[in-house]
Amino acid sequence: MKKIILLIGLCVAVFSGAKAIGTAHYNVIPKPRVMVLPDASPFTLKATTRISYPDGDADLQRVAGMLSDYINQSCGLQLSVTTDKRGGHLIKLRRDTKSLPAEGYRMTVESSGITISGGSAAGVFYGVQTLRKSLPLANGEVSMPAANIIDRPRFAWRGMHLDVGRHFFSVEFVKKYLDIMALHNLNTFHWHLTEDQGWRIEIKKYPLLTQVGSKRKQSLLEDGSENGDGTPYGGYYTQEQIREIVKYAADRFITVIPEIDMPGHMMAALAAYPELGCTGGPYDVEYHYGVFKDVLCVGNPKSIQFAKDVLSEVMDLFPSHYIHIGGDECPRDRWKECEKCQNLVKSMGWKDEPGRSAESRLQSYFLSEMEKFVNARGRSIVGWDEIMEGGLTDKVTVMAWQNEMRGIQAAQQNHDVVMTPIAYLYLSNRGYAELEGTKGLRRVYEFEPAPDTLSESVRNHILGVQCCLWSEHILTTERAEYLVLPRIAALSEIAWCDRKNFDNFLTRLYPLTALYDRLHYTYQRHAFDVTPTFTVDSVHHNLALSLFALGNRPIYYTTDGNNPSSYTSIYKQPLTFVKSCLFKAQVINGSDTSRLYKENIEISKSSFCPVTLKDAPHQKYQGHGAITLCDGLRGTTNYNTDRWLGFIGKDMDLTIDLRSVQQVSSVVVSTDVYKSDAIFGATKMEVWSSDNGKDFTQVAEKNIPELTRDDRNGLYEHRLDFTSIQTRYLRVVVKGTPDLGEWTAWPHTPGFLFVDEVSVF
Repeated sequence: MKKIILLIGLCVAVFSGAKAIGTAHYNVIPKPRVMVLPDASPFTLKATTRISYPDGDADLQRVAGMLSDYINQSCGLQLSVTTDKRGGHLIKLRRDTKSLPAEGYRMTVESSGITISGGSAAGVFYGVQTLRKSLPLANGEVSMPAANIIDRPRFAWRGMHLDVGRHFFSVEFVKKYLDIMALHNLNTFHWHLTEDQGWRIEIKKYPLLTQVGSKRKQSLLEDGSENGDGTPYGGYYTQEQIREIVKYAADRFITVIPEIDMPGHMMAALAAYPELGCTGGPYDVEYHYGVFKDVLCVGNPKSIQFAKDVLSEVMDLFPSHYIHIGGDECPRDRWKECEKCQNLVKSMGWKDEPGRSAESRLQSYFLSEMEKFVNARGRSIVGWDEIMEGGLTDKVTVMAWQNEMRGIQAAQQNHDVVMTPIAYLYLSNRGYAELEGTKGLRRVYEFEPAPDTLSESVRNHILGVQCCLWSEHILTTERAEYLVLPRIAALSEIAWCDRKNFDNFLTRLYPLTALYDRLHYTYQRHAFDVTPTFTVDSVHHNLALSLFALGNRPIYYTTDGNNPSSYTSIYKQPLTFVKSCLFKAQVINGSDTSRLYKENIEISKSSFCPVTLKDAPHQKYQGHGAITLCDGLRGTTNYNTDRWLGFIGKDMDLTIDLRSVQQVSSVVVSTDVYKSDAIFGATKMEVWSSDNGKDFTQVAEKNIPELTRDDRNGLYEHRLDFTSIQTRYLRVVVKGTPDLGEWTAWPHTPGFLFVDEVSVF
C-alpha cells in the first residue's frame, strides 16, 4: 500500500510557484528491456541544463526541441537547445549506428549528465519518450536517479488505425492522435480515408469525389432505430492538408499508411461517378452502416482505370512503402447480374468451383491489377484478410482482422502479416470498451501476436500488431480519445516488449495516467475501479464472488442496497451468495476513491442447477458455458461480456435439472438486441417438462413479433406463464430471427440471438 501511495505521490503536480525538487522514476510504458539502477549520485535537472545535438543533424535538432517542450510540460523548465557539448549539465542526444538497432536506444543517467544514444534518430526519439515519461509532474528541479537503460522494440509495425470515413476528424485532432501514438512508441498510422459514408481525400482528377462523395444527407441516429437525423454531414482533407499531416507524422517517426478501400465500400465514390457501378445508379452516399451490394464494376475498364488513377495520386501524397487497398466485405451480387462482369468472367474462362464462385475471381483479378500497378511504382499493397481468397503473390501483406488464425494461415502461405483481430484489438467495439475494471485492458494486453507455438519461419512473417478505431458511433473527439486511452498503452507494450506481466503493467499506469491528465487527454478510468470475478459452484449450490482493486486498495461493500462507506464491511476474502440481493462495492481511499460497482444478484429455482445445451453457442460468444444462463447474474446491454451466450442459425435449447421435483409456473428469459450488429430478438419461446430428463411434454409456448426498423436496441425480457406443474426437468427453447428483413444490412440471413438469464419461478 505504501509503495502505491509513494508512486502516486511522485507523479502529482506541485504548484507552489517556488523552486521544488521532484524525483524521477523509470516506471514507464512500454517497459524497457534492460534497466540497471546503480547506487550512484543522481543527476539534477534544472533550468540551466542544456540539450545538445550533433551540429548539422536536423532530425536530432528537432528531437532536442521536442524534448525541451516535453520537459517544460512536465516540470515547467524551459531548457535551451545547443550544439555546444562543452561544459557540464547536458542532456546529450547522439547516434550510435554500430552498437544499436535502428529503433533501439541507450539512456545513461549519471550525476554529470544524461546521454541518449539511438541506432537512428527514431531510436533517440524513443529514448526521449522514456525520459519524458519518467519525469514527475512538478514545478522546478528534478532529481533523476542514476540509470543505465538499453531498449529496442519487438515488432517493426506498431500501429494505430483511424477511420475518418464514417465520421470526419479535423486536421488538429489527427495531429493530436499522432501525438498520442508518439507518446506510446507507435510508429505506423493506418489512415482509413474512404468509405460508403464519405470520401475524405481530395483527388484532383476526380473532383466529384469530394464535391459529392464527401457529403451525406444525414447521419444515423444513435437510438438503434436505423433512422437518420436529417442533418447533412461532410468533410474532407485537401492534398495540402494531407501533406501537412504526413510531415507532422514523419517528424515523430510515424509512417502514414493510407487506405482506399476497394472494390467494396465504394458507395461514396459511386454517388459521385455512377457509371463506375454495375447498375449505373443513381447512388447515394450511405448513412447506414454495414455491407452494401453496390460495388465497383470490375468488368468495366473505366473502373479499373479509375482505381489506378486514384492510387497514383495517393502514392504521390504518401511516401510510405505500403499502400492499403482494403479488399474486404465485397458482395458479388451485382457482378452476378452485370453484363460487363459476366463478359469478363466468360472471356477469362472462370467457372464455379466447390466453395468458390466464378464471380469471386473478379475480386482476385481486380486486386491483382492493383497489386501490379502499385508494385510498378516500387510500393507494396496491404489488404484485409479477405484478399487471401486467391490470385495474389506473396508480396502482399495481409492485415488479419477476422481472427488471429487468418493471420497465421497467411504467414504459413509466406505473406507478411499485421495482426489486428477484432476480438481483441478493435477499440471502437462498445462492448469491449465498457468491460468492468481491468477486464478491457487485459483483453488487449493478453493478446499474443506471435506465439512461441508457431515455427520461427511463420513468426518471422508477422510484422507486428495494430489496434483499430472505427468511427461509426464516435461523434466527438473526446469519445475517440476515451476509446483509445489507456488501452493504447496495452497495445504499446505488446508491440514493444517480449516479456509481459499484466499486474506490473497496471502499476505503471499510475504515472502514465497522471501525464494524460497534464496533457488534458480524455481516458477511461475503468482500471482503477473494482474488478469482480464470479464463479458458480454447482456442488454447493451457490455463487462465489472475488473482488480486485489495483494497488490492493481497500474495498468496502454492502448487500442491503445501501451505498458502501468506510464504516461498512471491508472485503477480505471471496464472498458466497445463496439468496438474491443488491450488492455494491467501492474502493474508498480518500482522493483515490473508485466509482461505485453494483450487481443485482437474482436467484431463482434454476440458479446454479446442472444445465445442458442441445447446440453450442457461437464460438465467440460462449460465456462460461451453459451455466452462464442460470448463474443468477443478468447481462447488461453489453453483449461482449461473458454474461451472454450468442446463437446464430440455431435455437437456444436448454435443459435444466432442478435437482428435485419442484412446483413451477413461470419462465423468464432475457435477450439483448443490437440491430446494427445483426443481433435481433426472440421470435418464439417454448417450455417443456419431464420427470426423467429424456421424455418431454410441451407445457406452454408463445410467438414473439419480429423486430422492425423502429424498435429499440437494448434488453428485452420475455415471460411465459403457465398453469402450475410439478417437475424436475425443464426444457426451455428460444428461437431467433431466421430471416433478416430487406431493411437490414444482412437481408435474408439469420440474425444473432443473445440470451442471458433463464429464470424459473
